[in-house]
Amino acid sequence: MFDWKAYEKRMKWFQHDRFGMFIHWGIYSIPARGEWVRNTEQIPEKDYMPFFEEFDPVDFDPKAWAKAAKNAGMKYAVLTAKHHDGFCLFDSELTDYKATNTKAGRDLVREFLDAFRAEGLRVGLYYSLLDWHHPDYPHCGTIHPEKNLPGMTDEGRDFNRYLEYMHGQVRELCTNYGKIDIMWFDFSYDDMTGEKWKATELTRMVRSLQPDIILDNRLEASGSGFGSIATEHPSEYSGDFTSPEQIIPPYGIRSETGRSVPWEACITMNKNWGYAAKDKDFKSADLIIHKLVDCVSKGGNMLLNVGPDARGRIPQESLAILAQIGEWMKDNSASIYGCAAAELPKPENGRITQNGKKYYYHVMENSIGGIPLYGFHAEDVKKVRLLADGSELKYEDAWWAQNYPDILFVHISDTAELPNAIDTVVEIELKA
Repeated sequence: MFDWKAYEKRMKWFQHDRFGMFIHWGIYSIPARGEWVRNTEQIPEKDYMPFFEEFDPVDFDPKAWAKAAKNAGMKYAVLTAKHHDGFCLFDSELTDYKATNTKAGRDLVREFLDAFRAEGLRVGLYYSLLDWHHPDYPHCGTIHPEKNLPGMTDEGRDFNRYLEYMHGQVRELCTNYGKIDIMWFDFSYDDMTGEKWKATELTRMVRSLQPDIILDNRLEASGSGFGSIATEHPSEYSGDFTSPEQIIPPYGIRSETGRSVPWEACITMNKNWGYAAKDKDFKSADLIIHKLVDCVSKGGNMLLNVGPDARGRIPQESLAILAQIGEWMKDNSASIYGCAAAELPKPENGRITQNGKKYYYHVMENSIGGIPLYGFHAEDVKKVRLLADGSELKYEDAWWAQNYPDILFVHISDTAELPNAIDTVVEIELKA
C-alpha cells in the first residue's frame, strides 16, 4: 500500500525548491560528442578503453561548480555517478572501472557531495540501470553499442549476476556517502522495466538506507512515460515524481482524478547532456528563465543540465547563462521558491505562479497603455507591488481601462520598456 502521508512529507522540499542542476560528466567528455557516443557510433569496448586510461580532469573544482549553481538560484544538484557506459565516478568496491583507477585517482562523487552540501544545496546521484561495460549486461536485442558486432551472442551472460552488481553499487551509494536527497535512476525500456530490475527489492533497500530519499519514476518508465506515480495506485517502485525529458508538459501533469502529480523537466542548455565540443547551440538565459517560470506555473520543477569538459570545467557558455539566470533570480526568486500552479488560467501576456494568497504575475510582453493583469479585480486585491524592489504599482483608471471592468490594469513604467525585459514580476496579494 502506497504511504501517501510519508510521500507528501518527503516531497515538501522538492516542491518548494523548484530549480536544480543536472551534471552529466564522465570519460565520454574526452571524445566530446555527447554521453551516448559509445552507442551512437557503436564503439567496441577495446576502442573506448583508451578514454578511461586518459581521463585526468586536472581542473575539476567542485566548489566552483557548487558556487555557480547556488549563484544561479539553484537549490539542488544531481550528478551522474554512473552513466550508461558503466564508468563510475565513485570508489566502488565492485568494479575497477572507476575514477579512482584513472589518472584522477580521486572519488569524484564524494568531492561533489562535500562541495555542494557546503553551499547548502541538496544533493542527488544519477545511476544508470543500463551498463555497456559489465559483461553480464545483455548485448543482443537491447540498447548496447556492440549488439551488431559479427557473431555477438548473449550466451554465458548472467543477468541476475548483473543485477547483484547493480543493486550492490546502489547500496554503496546509499551507505557510504551520507544523506542523499535524490536517487535518479535511468531508465526502463521495452521489457527492461519494473521487476526486470528487481525494482521492489531495490526500492525497499534504498528506502531502508535513506528513509527520506526521493526517487524518480524511471524504474518503470522512460523520459517519454509517466509510470504509475501518475495514477491513484502507484506501485511500490513508482518513484516520487515524473521526469519529462527535453519538454515542458503543455498542461502540467495530473492523475486520472485530477490530482496534481509532481514532475521535473530535465533540460539541456544546448543539444547534448555530456560535453560536446562542437555543440554551440545554447539556449538563451531569457528562454531558460521563461521556461523555468513555465514549469513552476504548471506545478513542476526544472533540472537544468551542464556538461563539464574532460578537464573538469563547466563550459564558459553555460557559466555565462547561469550567471544571467542568477541576476534575475536575485530579484525574483520569491516567485519561484514555494510557488506552484495558480488557480487562474494562463494569461496571454505571461505566466502566473502562486504561493498561498500571493500571486506572482510574470509579465513577459509589454502593452500599450497599462499592463492588464488578467483574472484579478481591484475589489479583491489588498496590494500590488513590483517584486524586484517592492514599489507600489498604481491602478490605471483612465477612460480606456473603464471599458474593461473585469481586468485590473497597472502602471509599471514611464517608458516603452518593461523594468525587466526578460520577465517583470508583479506581486499581487489578495484580501483575506
